[in-house]
Amino acid sequence: MKTADRTATTNSADGAPVAPRRGARPAGRGVLRIGPWVAVPVRRASVIAAVVTLLLLCGAAVATLSMGRLGIALPDLPSALAGDATGKNAFVLNRLRGPRLVVAIATGAAFGLSGALFQSVTRNPLGSPDVIGLGAGAGAGAAAAALFLPDVLPVAVGALLGAVIAMAVVFLATGTGFRSPGRLVVAGIGVAAMATALTQYVVYAVERDKASALTAYINGSLSARSWEDATTIWTVLFLALPFAALLARPLSISEMGDDLSTGLGARPGRTATAAVVLSIVLSAGAVSVAGPIAFVSLTAPQIAKRVTRSGGPHLVMSTLLGALLLVLADLTAQQLPLFDDLPVGLYTMAVGGAYLGYLLLREWKRPA
Repeated sequence: MKTADRTATTNSADGAPVAPRRGARPAGRGVLRIGPWVAVPVRRASVIAAVVTLLLLCGAAVATLSMGRLGIALPDLPSALAGDATGKNAFVLNRLRGPRLVVAIATGAAFGLSGALFQSVTRNPLGSPDVIGLGAGAGAGAAAAALFLPDVLPVAVGALLGAVIAMAVVFLATGTGFRSPGRLVVAGIGVAAMATALTQYVVYAVERDKASALTAYINGSLSARSWEDATTIWTVLFLALPFAALLARPLSISEMGDDLSTGLGARPGRTATAAVVLSIVLSAGAVSVAGPIAFVSLTAPQIAKRVTRSGGPHLVMSTLLGALLLVLADLTAQQLPLFDDLPVGLYTMAVGGAYLGYLLLREWKRPA
C-alpha cells in the first residue's frame, strides 16, 4: 500500500492558517493502489483494525478445528489442511467441523454486510433486516414446510421462501417499496408479528421430535452443515460483494442527507432501494443455510463503527466482524461444557441483548 503525504495545517508569518497544498490528503489517510488505474483511499486505522480482525478470525478458526476431544492436534493441522488428513482427522475436517467452520465464516460475513447496508440506509444504529421481518418470515417458512410439506419441501428451502414472501409483503405494504425507511420498519414489525404467531402455532402443532429440531433451526444452528451449504452461502456472498463495493460511495454520500446528496449528483432513492434489496439477498442466503441467527447483523456494524472511529457504511469491517462474531459464538456453542451443542443463535441473542443493554445504559447516563 502506497501512502499519500500527511496533511498538516500550517500558519503563515502573521499567524493565519495556510491551506494544504493541492493533492494532499487528510491526516491518517492513504491510497491503496491496485495496478496503474485503481486507487482506493483508505484510513490507516481501518486497515489496522481489518488486519487484527483477520488475525483473530484465523485464530478462532484454528481453535474450532483443534479444540476438544475430537479436535485435530495442532502439529497435524497443517498437513490435514494440505489434504493429507486420514482417519479421525479426515472425518473431523471433511464432515464434522470443516464444513461447519466454512459455513460460519461466510454466514457471519453475509449477516454483517447485510446489517451495514441496512443501517446505512435507515441511518438507525438499531436497524437490521431482522427488524423488517426477514428472520421471522424465514422461521415461519421453515415451520410451514415442516408442518404442511414435511416430505416434499426441505426446511431450508421453506425458510428461504418464507423470507422472500415476508419481504414481498413488506414491499407492498409500505406503498413506496423500499424507499421509505420509516414505513419499512413499521411494515416489518407487523409482518414479523404475524410470522412469529404462525411459527409458534406450528411448534405446538407438530410432533415433539420434529418440534425440537424445528426450534433449533429457527433459533439459528450450524450443526450438521455440509459442503453443499458452504457452496450456497459462499456463492451468494461472492455475487453480492461487487454490488456492495459499487454502493459504498453512494451510501457514504447519502449519509449526508437526501438534499445534500441530491445536490452532489447522487440518487438517494435508488441507492436506498439497491442497498435494501442487496441486504435482503444476503440475509436470505444466510438464513437458507443456517436459520435466522439473530443480532449478528445488528452488532457487527456498530462494533465496526467504534473500532474504526470514522463515518461511513463500514462495509469491509462489518463483513469481517460478522464472520468473527459468528465463528466465536459457534466455538462457544461447541466447547462450552455446561450445555450440549445449543443452537448458535442463542449465544448471538445473548451477545445482542447485552449490547442493547449497553446502549440503553449509555443513553440513560447521557445528560438531557
